[in-house]
Amino acid sequence: MQSLKIIFEDGNLLIINKPPCLVVDQASTVKEQTLADILQKDMGISLFRGGIAHRLDKDTSGLILVAKTQPALENLQAQFKERKVKKEYLALVHGIIEKGGKVEAAIARNPKNREKFTVLSTSKVDYVGTFEVSSAREAVTEYEPVNNLQFTIYNLQSIFNDLNKIQMRKLHTVHYNLFTLLRCFPKTGRTHQIRVHLKYIGHPIVSDEKYAGRKMYRLDKRWCPRIFLHAARIGFYHPQTGKWMEFESELPEDLKNVLSFLSS
Repeated sequence: MQSLKIIFEDGNLLIINKPPCLVVDQASTVKEQTLADILQKDMGISLFRGGIAHRLDKDTSGLILVAKTQPALENLQAQFKERKVKKEYLALVHGIIEKGGKVEAAIARNPKNREKFTVLSTSKVDYVGTFEVSSAREAVTEYEPVNNLQFTIYNLQSIFNDLNKIQMRKLHTVHYNLFTLLRCFPKTGRTHQIRVHLKYIGHPIVSDEKYAGRKMYRLDKRWCPRIFLHAARIGFYHPQTGKWMEFESELPEDLKNVLSFLSS
């Protein structure tokens, strides 16, 4: 059994600080142990998905909300549907963002790659041939910058010491050395929402294999071992008492180490 860090527990729910590299949901294509497996088999939560009330991507770390009873699960699911649950993520993105903003752009599965999602400009797109009719779903993400960051000259040269002068000049030309640490507030809960929206506005998340682009991802992986996305805060109403509750998770060590390469 993989060790799970439990932030809070009572008779109705659990708040777990999910580590990276842990798949949340069971699937026919997933051979490894999932969070749902651990909750059902090792922790005895015999609910659908082990009581997991929402989702996090495999390589995203941070807070995840789990119900221990069916009434609690239904209550929490209703809160998500009614957008009562408040979530905050920390993301390190490419480029400089100087002020906060909002992305309101519908998301649908990418017809060219079924494992990815994309922003669609229309509310409905018909895919022909091998693709079914699919409607884009409303998605809203707010964001605000925490800090603008950049590589120190020493770290840039140290990480990319195998590049020649022309290649190094190209990194500067495309402003590869500039980044922003963002707080992101998803108002809807679409798959890959934050990742897709940040890519859409030209600021992909560092080490996002699906959305940063192949060349950018290869550069990122030299110094950032996984996607820099962390579920840092969650707030909701307790399913039994109705009391508002908030929990916070600080950046894990691997992401703190990534920030050590950068300066403001």
